[in-house]
Amino acid sequence: MALAGSDSPLRGPLTLFFLLTAPAAVIGAALRGLEPIGRTIAALAGSVVVNMLVAQSMLALHSWSVRGGIVAVTAISCVLLLLVLVRRPPGRTTTRQGI
Repeated sequence: MALAGSDSPLRGPLTLFFLLTAPAAVIGAALRGLEPIGRTIAALAGSVVVNMLVAQSMLALHSWSVRGGIVAVTAISCVLLLLVLVRRPPGRTTTRQGI
């Protein structure tokens, strides 16, 4: 909605929701070894860090725009997701024996 230029009242809340959940979902997938509560807290903190780094770098380069920020966060999330998928082969599980 934000990239399309919609004037819907849901544009702001849905954009904020996307900016927080896209990086958090990818970071949560990367931290699969943690307990669920720890993974959730770390993923949300990482999401805030990604958003802040994008905002600060765009402000430092004098190229701030809402659309540019959304595209940058989306690109970073996609790259991180690709790294997670490449790092972890599908179908591989860990089991504990002797416990």
